[in-house]
Amino acid sequence: MAGKTFELEQVLVYRREMEKLRKQEFAVSKQVLEKADQELKREEELVEILAQEFYRCQQDMECIDDMRMYSDFFARKRETIVQQKEQIEQLGRIMNEKRSDLMEASKEKKVLESLKEKKAAEFKQEMATKERNFLDEISIQKKVKPT
Repeated sequence: MAGKTFELEQVLVYRREMEKLRKQEFAVSKQVLEKADQELKREEELVEILAQEFYRCQQDMECIDDMRMYSDFFARKRETIVQQKEQIEQLGRIMNEKRSDLMEASKEKKVLESLKEKKAAEFKQEMATKERNFLDEISIQKKVKPT
């Protein structure tokens, strides 16, 4: 029994490709966010280590210029950390947009897949009905013919 082709097969293939593309975009945005988050953690750990070192060495510093250099360094690092946090927030918004796009693409694909399954079930039912009718017709013709 030859199967009937799904009229929207090309659209379904396109939707599958779009979902695949959206998955890749989401994965990339998630990786970028994770990398930025790791970089922020490294920066914060570095500042913490240097702050501890500064507090240990603070008593031994003889020059105000040394203290000023540490102070300027910590101010720059705080600004860098603030900028990194803002970047992470932006990357989080982008990742959420990509997740939303992925969910939409998956939903569109699933709609077409369920339509395809429904059409296949209808076709199968139609073929079964035709076969049953054909067999009924054969059995009626055999009963009508005198042997």
